[in-house]
Amino acid sequence: MTSVSRLRSATTAGLLLSAIALLPVATAGLAAVDARAGPEFGRLFTIYQLIKANYVEPVSDDKLVKGAIDGMLASLDPHSSYLEGPSLLRLDTMIEGNYSGLGLSVVGDDGAVKVIAPMRGSPAEQAGVKAGDYITHLDGKLIYGLDLDEAVSRMRGPAGSKIRLTLFRPGRDQPFDLTVQRGVISLEPVTSKLTDNVGVISVNEFSADVGNYVNQAIADLRRQTAGKLAGIVLDLRQNPGGSLDEAVALSDLFLAKGDIVSQRGRVAAENEYYRAETMFKGDAAAGLPVIVLIDAGSASASEIVAGALQDQRRALIMGERSFGKGSVQSMIRLDKTHAVKLTTARYYTPSGRSVQEGGIEPDIRVPQISDPDARKRSQLAFRESDLRGHLVNEVDLDDKKLEDDKQDDPRFKLTPDELKAKGIDDFQLWYALNTIRRAGAAVAPAKAKAK
Repeated sequence: MTSVSRLRSATTAGLLLSAIALLPVATAGLAAVDARAGPEFGRLFTIYQLIKANYVEPVSDDKLVKGAIDGMLASLDPHSSYLEGPSLLRLDTMIEGNYSGLGLSVVGDDGAVKVIAPMRGSPAEQAGVKAGDYITHLDGKLIYGLDLDEAVSRMRGPAGSKIRLTLFRPGRDQPFDLTVQRGVISLEPVTSKLTDNVGVISVNEFSADVGNYVNQAIADLRRQTAGKLAGIVLDLRQNPGGSLDEAVALSDLFLAKGDIVSQRGRVAAENEYYRAETMFKGDAAAGLPVIVLIDAGSASASEIVAGALQDQRRALIMGERSFGKGSVQSMIRLDKTHAVKLTTARYYTPSGRSVQEGGIEPDIRVPQISDPDARKRSQLAFRESDLRGHLVNEVDLDDKKLEDDKQDDPRFKLTPDELKAKGIDDFQLWYALNTIRRAGAAVAPAKAKAK
């Protein structure tokens, strides 16, 4: 199989974005079964016959076959799934770039619907939904145990309509309700602003042309400062991922040479290596200090960029450990209305690190202490390693070390109220800006970590 293009995708309903390849498949011959699989398939057929003959109510073949397919894929990892009808349509709608809904990245967690991150600027974020929240009810109706695709379908609706979410937030004793007005989710992939000659560029999702948008943002910031831009903060927080090609393009924007990411799977022909090609004629930031902000909502394509710039010593990574999704999903279309989203490869940073489970560890850990719920949510942070049946890293990870970032950091003792009194409503960004201001052009990129 040959990869022909890479698109953004998501867990079941097009919501948790990740690096994904769209692969052509010769479906003829897929029905051929290895003779050695005979006893297992025979057992499956026997159970099918038992259900058809003895279940208390008649069951359609379609329901049984779909259930068997769903069960096979669910046994592999949380990101492999069968797509048909509404679920495939929603994925195609996400690829086109807009839909009506809440703007949430969610994942199924043992029957519950858990929020990975609200999309920046979305109705959900504006209403107060936060990463790590569990959605238990929609308009008062319990959704625990409901198929994730069905739960997401109920969240969708016409722009302007309202829905009441009942949330359980780790660290709070009682669930609470939030009413969210649905909107057309067509987010700007890149936004930028200038703060005291430091450019802040926020990448909200890795959709088409993100590399070009960031390149243009840098040029605009230079013009605004009359060529006196002091540095750049690249904000990848709460960015659940997207196109692998755009993650490579964004990394290439800051790198004049060297490796960016490699993709390695079971089939050697699918192994790929991505290197800086100076498509933007060298380092577009021209050596300016760069700080990349990440958090537990930074996943997949965001981790590719952070890992590349960290390993190549081009940027200082700051914030909190990222989500830890280091796998690539291939969307294999069976026909016009059916497809399989299958995990086919792992990706690795330039030094050979897999971010699967462990994520990207920041060079400087800075908790978001301006958020009243941040400390409690950090202690109960939800990442790839917490997903049931997640793909295990090939290297044994130090579980104790992964838990360290859930502990209070004695360096940061200010309360949200004290920060608010100082006019600081985003402590992580404030800390990054101050780091660049203090160090100026002398901000030293992170030392490359050994494999």
